[in-house]
Amino acid sequence: MNLGMIAYILSWVTCFSGLFLLPPVVTGLIYHEREGLIYLAVAAVYIAVGLLLTRRRPKRNRFGAQDGFVTVALTWMLISLLGAVPFTLTGDIPFYVDAVFETVSGFTTTGSTILTDIEALSHCSLLWRCFTHWLGGMGILVFIMAILPLSSGRNIHLMRAESTGPSVEKMVPKVRETAALLYKIYVTLTVAELVFLLLGGMSFFEAITAAFATAGTGGFAVLNSSMASYSPYLQYVITIFMLAFGVSFNVYFLIIIRKFKAALCYEEFRWYVIVVACATALVVYDIRSLFPTFEEAFRQGIFQVASVITTTGYVSYDFDQWPTMAKTVLVVLMFIGACAGSTGGGMKISRYLVAWKYLRSELGRIRHPRQVKTLWLNGAKIGDDLLRSVLVYLVAYIAIFLLSIFLIALEGYDLLTNFTAVATTYNNVGPGLNLVGPVCNFSFFSPFSKIVFSFDMLAGRLEVLPLVVMLSAFSERVQMFINKLRAGSK
Repeated sequence: MNLGMIAYILSWVTCFSGLFLLPPVVTGLIYHEREGLIYLAVAAVYIAVGLLLTRRRPKRNRFGAQDGFVTVALTWMLISLLGAVPFTLTGDIPFYVDAVFETVSGFTTTGSTILTDIEALSHCSLLWRCFTHWLGGMGILVFIMAILPLSSGRNIHLMRAESTGPSVEKMVPKVRETAALLYKIYVTLTVAELVFLLLGGMSFFEAITAAFATAGTGGFAVLNSSMASYSPYLQYVITIFMLAFGVSFNVYFLIIIRKFKAALCYEEFRWYVIVVACATALVVYDIRSLFPTFEEAFRQGIFQVASVITTTGYVSYDFDQWPTMAKTVLVVLMFIGACAGSTGGGMKISRYLVAWKYLRSELGRIRHPRQVKTLWLNGAKIGDDLLRSVLVYLVAYIAIFLLSIFLIALEGYDLLTNFTAVATTYNNVGPGLNLVGPVCNFSFFSPFSKIVFSFDMLAGRLEVLPLVVMLSAFSERVQMFINKLRAGSK
């Protein structure tokens, strides 16, 4: 493991952590808030420390797959710990564990919160919460790679470890160009949403924060009511863009290069549309009697379906009061998630497609033992590596999910609360049911449970393996150190 290169990249992450704090500083100047000075001081420290550490370049440039996984895991842990500091120093979130929970929820685009009065926060902190969504949506290292060549042509290991979905390929020959292209698409969609929100009468501050949170499919809002108090037009705009950011960016790339037929035939995209349509139909049918008009039932239904399947977590209505069928559909959508290569969370539709195709293939092989069938997904052959990665992910996913439920159960809350709390944080959704429902929050949990949830949010956003590889790599080094000590004592 190339510890020198990992430390070098983390030094740049520290520096960029300071640069990321500059928008809240500008916000503080605009609204004449003293909190802006605190953000400025913290930013200056991070930038200075980061630049100082980057002066020591690594001697070895070799950078393998394990290094990529470990670097990504440490990057997200580091930036979450650093990003929580301004919340605590400004007094907006006085308890550091709470601040870490909120920051992890922001960067992982989960949207779960410990805040009981969001509107009491300064404008600086409100912007920082939503800006963390935008940064984490596409990926911290993807952003940095779009600007800096971090590891001498080995950036693909970082992109594969940080990007969502079972497989990651380059859109263009160079990884840095791919990262830049991704962010061009990302920025374009964000600006488009911002314009439509402004046309709907939102203030610029509300519009930019909503655009940040929607783009990252995060769900932090600046109002206690989330999106419930906004007009039908604004709710429709946010619904459309939530769904748009849940689409694989490969589809947008195909559109850019004018391969429209390939974009429309993108298999995962087709099933994404089918799942959204079917879920919306079921939910709207089940809640139709709760609203005076069909339009309102449709609007509330499709808004919450879009919010949950893309793991955005915005709320336009207290769906915890809906009938059982509608709530069941939403819980199922938590485990489905959006498309691979989007900013959405969850298990991803592509993994279900791979598992389904493999199941059908095995059933066919039982009936016809000599049959040889090639599996395809999105126009590409499904190889053994992809099948293996999906299987490993599912095993690790289930193991962490069950362990998390057991640990949270130690507090003694009801099963529905515990199950949906773990499901919503692990799948980066935001709200759950019962005590963690749409109008509730996570403030009542103990610090230990909040740490468990923070780990779940990181594991869900990084899709488990980076954290598992990091823990495995460091446990091996600890064991080697212990063995050396034992050998020396003899």
